[in-house]
Amino acid sequence: MKPRLSVILITKNEARRLGATLDAISFADEIIVLDSGSTDGTVELARRYSGKVYVSEDWPGFGPQKNRALDLASGDWVLSLDADERVTPELAAEIQAVLASPQAEMYELPRSSSYCGRTIRHSGWWPDYVARLFRRGTARFSDDLVHERLLFQGATARLTAPLQHESFRTLEEVLNKVNHYSSAGAEQALARGRRGGLGKAVSHGVWAFLRSYLLRAGFLDGREGFILAISSAEGVYYRYLKLMYLGKR
Repeated sequence: MKPRLSVILITKNEARRLGATLDAISFADEIIVLDSGSTDGTVELARRYSGKVYVSEDWPGFGPQKNRALDLASGDWVLSLDADERVTPELAAEIQAVLASPQAEMYELPRSSSYCGRTIRHSGWWPDYVARLFRRGTARFSDDLVHERLLFQGATARLTAPLQHESFRTLEEVLNKVNHYSSAGAEQALARGRRGGLGKAVSHGVWAFLRSYLLRAGFLDGREGFILAISSAEGVYYRYLKLMYLGKR
């Protein structure tokens, strides 16, 4: 019997991008959307594609929220997506082929990301393998507030067709995410007993820039490679500064 595939997504105010994401996964047997209080019509849009759209009353962080969505899935296999990711026709065909005759319990997908309109081919962004397709019951997401990881058991393999990722469309989105992620990252670091400081903020920020722009050849990505390296450094810099002030409370 053909294995059933569940696709899970968590959303908040993603009406602009969600339609294209859902259009691309029409081959799935089940689509689970877990929203966390959208005000832009995301929930109404999602309900045009799926009868399994849920709204949570709180926000526990990315990892716990994805586990909530995972608990709602009933398929034999699960594909976890973000609202800014697109499954290409080539990737859809490859997913269906491997599910017809699986050779592993979990598959990593190469992810091709764009930054302010430019596809990034260096800067540590390509190939960006992400663990997203797995047999249900073999994996859970970590409880991290941000930068959650998929914790899994069993054999792993990699697909070849890339997952398309529109990570940042505008600089405003970049700045909003730098602020949001640096705050969540600082709270997460504090809970783990880490401490911040001005010296740490500067040194780690400089290292983040050098790693992205020089060691990972971000300079080959043109002006967007430079902007990306700066924004990465800012995220690290502000995370350590916020951690410093949180530690003083």
